[in-house]
Amino acid sequence: MTAPADLAPWMRLWRLEPDGQPFVTPWGSHLAPVTQAGVPAMLKVAHGEEERRGAALMAWWAGEGAARVLAWSDPALLLERAEGSRSLAAMARAGDDDAAMRILCAAAERLHTPRPAPRPQSLVPLDRWFAALGAGAGRRGGLFAAAWTVARGLLAAPRDAAPLHGDLHHDNVLDFGPRGWLAIDPKGLIGERGFDYANMVCNPDIVVAGAPGVLARRAKIICQESGLEPRRHLQWVLAYAALSASWNLDSGGDAAPAVRMAELAAAELS
Repeated sequence: MTAPADLAPWMRLWRLEPDGQPFVTPWGSHLAPVTQAGVPAMLKVAHGEEERRGAALMAWWAGEGAARVLAWSDPALLLERAEGSRSLAAMARAGDDDAAMRILCAAAERLHTPRPAPRPQSLVPLDRWFAALGAGAGRRGGLFAAAWTVARGLLAAPRDAAPLHGDLHHDNVLDFGPRGWLAIDPKGLIGERGFDYANMVCNPDIVVAGAPGVLARRAKIICQESGLEPRRHLQWVLAYAALSASWNLDSGGDAAPAVRMAELAAAELS
């Protein structure tokens, strides 16, 4: 098994052996299952700013709440590999959604815990992250304009600011066996910690997330577990879902699931 050219220098540097088929993420990064001295790991070579910011944040978390970084030399990252058989998405779809939400909340709490080390300088503030919603609100009006008004209020007076995962959902918190449930693939943001709970309720898909009563039930669990104020949590859901819909509309993707989640959040708020 031969490593792609992008991976080969890091395979040599860190004395890695292939342990599965390499693949490319939707964002263009190369990944490969490998072993280092017989220990399973994952090699990732980033090809975008978001992925490189995420690598810096993974290193800063130092294995507390996130996969442990075994080696890092920008743009390459060597991580411990998740080998557990459990899946939060499968739990949610199989009727164990409440437990999955509590696991996600526990993961967020661990990630948001203050660390003594200086924060990575590359973290992007939430007001910059929401630029697409602001740009599109005037053109699209309606739900998007309402969500932008809510987002501006949240961004203007942040609470409990912390480094943020930015994409915390069922497929980015994995089963690491004895190490428990740990996060991967952060976006590398900074802002109000409540933002990280918004994407949880939009996943693992609209069939689960958009079912009658699910948003209200999940919001109750999240606020119990996190101490977030219920109305503010739903405001973050509305803001995030509208932002996600804006990204999809701008890129030609399917915005319908995100629009539906924004509508559900708006209905709960009203």
